[in-house]
Amino acid sequence: MLHTWLSSSCVRHFPRTPARANQPILLDAALNEQSSFQACVWLDGEDRQQVRVEAAGPAGWGVRVRRVGCVPMPHHNLPAEQVPADCDGIGQVPGFVPDPLFDEDSLLLAAGEAHAFWITVRPGPNAAPGDHAIAVSVVPERGSQVTLAATVRMHDITLQPRRDFPITHWFYVDSLIDWYRTEMFDERFWQILPAYVRDVVEHGQDVLYVPAFTPPLDGVKRPSQLLRVQPDGPGRWQFDWADVKRYVGLARQCGITHFEWCHPFTQWGARHAIRIYEGQGKTERLLWPPETEATSPVYRAFLSQYLPQLHRFCSEEGILERSLFHASDEPHGEEHLRNYRAARAMLREMAPWMRVMDALSQIEFAADGLTDLPIPSIQAATRFVDAGITCGCYYCCGPRGKYLNRLLDTPLAKIAMHGFLFYRWPFRVFLHWGYNYWYESQTRHLIDPFTVQDGLAWQRGWAYGDPFVVYPGPSGPIDSMRWEIFGESLQDYRLLQTLGIDRDDPLLAGVRSFEDFPKTETWRRDARARLLRRSGE
Repeated sequence: MLHTWLSSSCVRHFPRTPARANQPILLDAALNEQSSFQACVWLDGEDRQQVRVEAAGPAGWGVRVRRVGCVPMPHHNLPAEQVPADCDGIGQVPGFVPDPLFDEDSLLLAAGEAHAFWITVRPGPNAAPGDHAIAVSVVPERGSQVTLAATVRMHDITLQPRRDFPITHWFYVDSLIDWYRTEMFDERFWQILPAYVRDVVEHGQDVLYVPAFTPPLDGVKRPSQLLRVQPDGPGRWQFDWADVKRYVGLARQCGITHFEWCHPFTQWGARHAIRIYEGQGKTERLLWPPETEATSPVYRAFLSQYLPQLHRFCSEEGILERSLFHASDEPHGEEHLRNYRAARAMLREMAPWMRVMDALSQIEFAADGLTDLPIPSIQAATRFVDAGITCGCYYCCGPRGKYLNRLLDTPLAKIAMHGFLFYRWPFRVFLHWGYNYWYESQTRHLIDPFTVQDGLAWQRGWAYGDPFVVYPGPSGPIDSMRWEIFGESLQDYRLLQTLGIDRDDPLLAGVRSFEDFPKTETWRRDARARLLRRSGE
């Protein structure tokens, strides 16, 4: 017997999840808002059967069906007994965890296993307020077709684009080069790139990291340097911006509006000049030794030539005011503070036009005015706000437990709260390090993202689900449940901003911190419904 039911998108259906009764699905949405839910199947009394799922909505609407796949998870990211309410999959992990969304509408269903199909609904351009039916058909190989129905209740409001809150996940072109085995920036690379850039835009991201130089992040990376650099005599260099221009132009065509430029000093201390290669790095010939000091004469000479050209390029492309600049990633402690101060002074001298933002959680860096926009961890971010310091926020591997995150065992209803939490405080940017980091931790060794989700570094503190939110497909990204929920949560930010909701509105009173906030699907659903009804008042 085939059991079928509809489910919200905020539930993971593990293989050992028992069959459930079908419940009505009602999705409240703005006229231009994406929604999602799941169609679930469970087979009893026979070995296996091929099952297909179809879905359709009103004319002109986009309705997409994807099969929810599973990946192995050997351990919870924290012992489940520490924070049981904040840990998904208790009793299922170790085991297989639902995450990747494959562009498939059928599967060979084995007996006694739950599987799901992810259904994404995008209203047509002429969508009208009112209730609209989405018909879901489950077509088994044997037996009768089953038809289920979800309702999308459209409210008379159009979400405006998000303002003054750029969002970035670091985008690794070296992952694309290595996974798809391109010859660095050959034509195959440029054919693969657009699908990934469109994907980040479709999920609410408006910033793209530009690897003018190989990003000095997470170990010694394979050369992936867009800017061609050639020595031109002692202490002189020539720059060819052609590939940088192509990259920026392609990104803008895909909908990117802001650009994030490479950190000019090494990670975790700002001690050294970054690795810059002759040409684009094909021969891996460095312009100076890796131990070259950050403020050394040779690097000072290089920056004195590069930075004016960067300013000129951004000005000519019309993106200077939409560019985000860095110094060094995650400095902390007294030694880092000294190094960062010296590096920052050199940048101010050579590029007074450059406003710098960096991921750092030590408030002294901001209090001393060393960075224009500190980006503290969510564990510290509200303290920066309380101190009157304009800032962004980020998370990376941690904090975990009660805190917001988007790991493989973070409940999806918690992930869905990103939009409300980001809006609650006047943050200026959100940053995360891992859109597509498909490597063993801090190495150049590719992992298989479908079997390894921790960079092989769980024992050293990395978390399952932290390094990436998309999987590599044949010609583009395979989205994850976590990434879909994150993207849809950003629509909540747009809804709050479109309605002009005060950050101290009573509706948000329960959002107290990044660890103390409503974590149930019911709260978010009711809050959204109340906001959408306000639009008609």
